[in-house]
Amino acid sequence: MRPFPDDLVQAQQEWSTTYRRLAEQPGRTELRRRLYRLSTAVFFHPYWQERGRTPTAWWELRSLGRRGSGRG
Repeated sequence: MRPFPDDLVQAQQEWSTTYRRLAEQPGRTELRRRLYRLSTAVFFHPYWQERGRTPTAWWELRSLGRRGSGRG
């Protein structure tokens, strides 16, 4: 597992939690807005410019996000 910056992992964990909440409560504008902001924070994080976006890296980050948000 590669080391990700703490703020990137935190953003991915919040993304996973928000996504799950939105699935449970569809149509919630504040959750959609939060998900959009978190998506931007994760996708454009400086880590990706340094290391590059690979499918494996995305999978590892998503896995960390799901684990940290109460899903494994």
